[in-house]
Amino acid sequence: MVIGGGLAGCEAAFQVAKRGLPVRLYEMRPQVMTPAHKSGKLAELVCSSSLKSDSPTTAHGLLKREMRALGSITLQCAATAAVPGGDALCVDREAFADNITDAITSNPLIDVLREEVSCIPAHRPCIIATGPLTSPALCDSIIELTGANHLHFFDAIAPSVDFDSIDQSKIFRQSRYDKGEAAYLNCPMTQEQYESFIDALLDAEIANLHLEEEKDTGYFEGCLPIEEIARRGRNNPAYSTMKPVGLTDPRTSRRPYAVVQLRQENSEGSVYGMVGFQTQLRQSEQSRVFRMIPGLQRAEFVRYGAVHRNTYIDSPNLLRPSLYLKADEDSALLFAGQITGVEGYMESAATGIIAGINAARIMQGLQVVTLPPQTMIGSLLDYIANCPIGDFQPMNSNFGILPEIAEKHPKKMRKQLKADRAQKAMDEFVGSLTSFS
Repeated sequence: MVIGGGLAGCEAAFQVAKRGLPVRLYEMRPQVMTPAHKSGKLAELVCSSSLKSDSPTTAHGLLKREMRALGSITLQCAATAAVPGGDALCVDREAFADNITDAITSNPLIDVLREEVSCIPAHRPCIIATGPLTSPALCDSIIELTGANHLHFFDAIAPSVDFDSIDQSKIFRQSRYDKGEAAYLNCPMTQEQYESFIDALLDAEIANLHLEEEKDTGYFEGCLPIEEIARRGRNNPAYSTMKPVGLTDPRTSRRPYAVVQLRQENSEGSVYGMVGFQTQLRQSEQSRVFRMIPGLQRAEFVRYGAVHRNTYIDSPNLLRPSLYLKADEDSALLFAGQITGVEGYMESAATGIIAGINAARIMQGLQVVTLPPQTMIGSLLDYIANCPIGDFQPMNSNFGILPEIAEKHPKKMRKQLKADRAQKAMDEFVGSLTSFS
C-alpha cells in the first residue's frame, strides 16, 4: 500500500509493480484538495516547472543519473514532456502530470484509489508518501504512532504570466553564459529601476496566513519569498534571484544592473514563470509591484504566487536510511518524499524509488537495502536519518553532503571525483540488487 500520489508515491508504486507485485496507491485528490494543487492528476507540480540541472557535473544532474540507473518513472515521463530550459530539465506541467497519470493508472498491477486515508492503516508493507501537504487527520495519526511532534516550514510559489502580455521590445532571450539554447526571457533593470522596484516591494502588503500558523512562521531557506530576500538586505536580490551574471543585453552590449528571468512552463510557450520570484504578497500587490518590471507593464497573471505550509517529520529520530520507521522495523512501515525532510522534486522522487524497492523486497522475503553514502541518493538518506537532531532542516542534493575525498584537490576536481565515485558506487549497488529488473 502506498499513500500519496505525488512524485514519491508514484515512484514507489512503479518500483513495486515493475517487480511483478500488486500495489494499491491512494490519492485523496480530487475528492479532497490541498491549498497548492489545482487538479486531481498524479504528480502535479505545484511550485515550478523546472526539475533543475541535468548536467552531470552538477549535484542535481548527478542525482538524475542515479535515478535513471534505478529506472525512474519520473524521468521517463519528463523526457517526453520537456520544454526548453537551458541546461535545466524543464517540463510542460500539464503534459508531465498527464504522462505520469497515464503510466500509473494503465499499469495492471497498480490499483489507484481516489480517497483520503485519515489514519495509518494496519496493512503492511505500507509507504507513507503524502508529501508536505499531508492532511491534518493523517498528521495526527503519525504523531500518535511516533510520539513525536511534526515540524513545518512555509514554502512559496512564484507567479506565471501569459506570454502574449509580455512587451518583447523591452526584454531579450538568453540563457546564462549562453549555456544550452536561449531558453529564458530576461527583463533587464537599470540601477534606478531596481531601487524603485525594491522600494515598492518592501512597502507592499503581505497576504495573511492562518492565524495559528503565523505564530511560528519559518521559511525554507532554499525557497524564500522575494520580499523576504529584500527585507534581509535591499541589495540581496541583485546578488541572488535577480543577479545579472552571465547575461548581456544586446541593446546595450552590457550586463544589466539586475534582471528578472522568465522560464517557459508549457510546450506551447504560452505561459512563462517568474524564476525565483516566490512571494507572499497579496494578489493585488503582485499585479502592482511586478508590473514595474521592464516588459511586464501589461502582464496578465495566469497564476499568482502564494505561500503554503509544508510538513515534515523528525526523521533523525524516526527513520533509518532504508526509510524504515526505527521504532518498529517489524511493522514494515516506510516513509518517502518531502515528508521525510528532503527538499525538491527529484529528491522526493528518489526517496520514493528506494521506498518502493524496499517494500518489494519485504514482500519477496529479502532484506531491505541501504544505498552507499558515496551516492547522492545515499547521502540524502544518510542526512535525514543521521543529522544531528537540533540541526535538522529540509535538504536539497548538493556536493557538500557527499563524503569528502581524502586527497587535497581544487574544488572543481573534488566535485568531479565525488561524481565519479558516486557513479561507481551506484553501478555496484544496482548490480547487487538480486531482485532488480
